[in-house]
Amino acid sequence: MSLSGLAIRFTEFSERYIPDAFIFALLATLAIFGLSLTLAGASPDLVLTSWGKGFWELIPFTMQMSLIIITGYVLATAKPVFRMIIWLAELTTHPRAAVLLIALFSMVTCWFNWGFSLIISAILAREVAKRNPTVDYRAAAAACFLGQGSMWAQGLSGSANLQMSTANALQPAIQAVVARGGLIPSGLIGLQHTVFLWQSLLTVAIEIILVGVVVWFYTPVGAKCKNAAALQIKFGQFNHEASDELGNEGATSQSPRARTPGEWLEHSRILNFVLGILGLSYLGSVLFKAPTLVMAITLNNLNFFFLTLGILLHGTPHRLMNAFKEATPSVWGVILQFPFYAGIAGMITGTALNEKIAHFFVSISNQVTFAPIISIYSTLLGIFVPSGGSKWVIEAPYVLSAAHDLKVHLGWVVAVYNLGEALANLIQPFWMLPILAILGLKIRDVMGYTAIVFLALLPAVLIMVTVLGMTLSYPL
Repeated sequence: MSLSGLAIRFTEFSERYIPDAFIFALLATLAIFGLSLTLAGASPDLVLTSWGKGFWELIPFTMQMSLIIITGYVLATAKPVFRMIIWLAELTTHPRAAVLLIALFSMVTCWFNWGFSLIISAILAREVAKRNPTVDYRAAAAACFLGQGSMWAQGLSGSANLQMSTANALQPAIQAVVARGGLIPSGLIGLQHTVFLWQSLLTVAIEIILVGVVVWFYTPVGAKCKNAAALQIKFGQFNHEASDELGNEGATSQSPRARTPGEWLEHSRILNFVLGILGLSYLGSVLFKAPTLVMAITLNNLNFFFLTLGILLHGTPHRLMNAFKEATPSVWGVILQFPFYAGIAGMITGTALNEKIAHFFVSISNQVTFAPIISIYSTLLGIFVPSGGSKWVIEAPYVLSAAHDLKVHLGWVVAVYNLGEALANLIQPFWMLPILAILGLKIRDVMGYTAIVFLALLPAVLIMVTVLGMTLSYPL
């Protein structure tokens, strides 16, 4: 059976049996509740208390994740960026080449910033499908998520990478674990020991090639293809401000004439320009004061940077407001589901279930097998808690302490943990929610394709982390 046939089979199975992503959150809650009672031996009161307390502990992180999605959307719909998306969408009419283009774009941009990549790749997939009826819409939708399912955590916006390299983003207890009595005086693991290891960069290159090959062969063509029309997808007027300015659908490129002083302010470029300059000035001062460039890369600074670019590129408050209004439907899933995943994390940590799981993996590891085992562990945990990397704060003390005991390169441990974190996204639908909202699909429409990529990447990742890990020395 061909890969496209297998993907279709998986998709047919998903369409029949896979529920909405929110159901995964509810089932995971019940599963962890049961494991906390049995495996961890916690009392019902402790489990309930841990769940309730944990429910709201990721509210700031939820806001940060929502802003990543919104600012990514706002930037992607700005006139210059939207023009680039259209140019890319029209590069090829070959159905497989078009889907491959989306996948490659998703993976490359995700290495730089996963939030921007997630949204702009979905918009690219949408524009490709609008212009090319021979493209399988399901395969295109899956392709725009493949950066999130492969190398996002290995890149510059990977949460664990940023946490380990930034003193004020790292808990003192984790710094103490890393320092190991002065072995690593700073208690930090810089990006040169994670993102910019040649071993990490090699894994990224191999993933891009492997995923590209899989995407080419999993894309249905001809009679097996289901385009947007076959799936009853109706494209409304998307990003009407950008589309109007690009001259689409016969719209004028002129801004509407302001009739009142209030409307004049809404359509004035002065406010956006001044605020944009203020934002860039602030970011410039942050870069100037930071000891190194990488230490200035934080989640808040990245969000601020994309928001500032959005303000400048949209030009007027009216266009910016419209872009935010269009973007907000894509974050409802994050707002609804993240508290449930925070509650799951609360049960895992509050009942010491995470210690038992981590200690089990450590007990069956040695210096060579620790890396692949940690990748598997990260993947399994990521299925239950798709935290965008935030769960690393929970796991870091146990994982890094074990790495010290087994004398494994600490930066490589972070990298292999990230590889597993990304793999989980291919079969855990949480982070697919924003793109599905943009594309008008359900998780069952794309899960078959992402599952194929998961099956291809899993053994490749385990081989890479094992072999490449043997080329690194302890501690850094």
